[in-house]
Amino acid sequence: MDKNTVLEKSRNSRRDEGIEYAESKGRKIGFVIFSLIFLFIILFNLFFSGGNNSVFYAASSMFWIFISTDAFEKFKFTRKKSHLVITIAGGVATIIWLANFIIITLE
Repeated sequence: MDKNTVLEKSRNSRRDEGIEYAESKGRKIGFVIFSLIFLFIILFNLFFSGGNNSVFYAASSMFWIFISTDAFEKFKFTRKKSHLVITIAGGVATIIWLANFIIITLE
């Protein structure tokens, strides 16, 4: 296979590895920032909420669904049991925190 054939195949593949790399790096940075903001909200709520835990429950449900879906996608690719356990535990945690949020809000 000559150089021109390889280049032509690459151009026609519609897969840009640079874009995939940028998206992957963006997701990693986004995850770190998301986690830091989550931690800030939880700590701020802990000290200044006056006993109202609804923000904690809402933020926790969003955090755990994020963790769960990330682990599920990894599980589909790797079939590692640890990713499946995280998926299930994260899903259960999401349901619990979301139910607590709804109950507190409707009181």
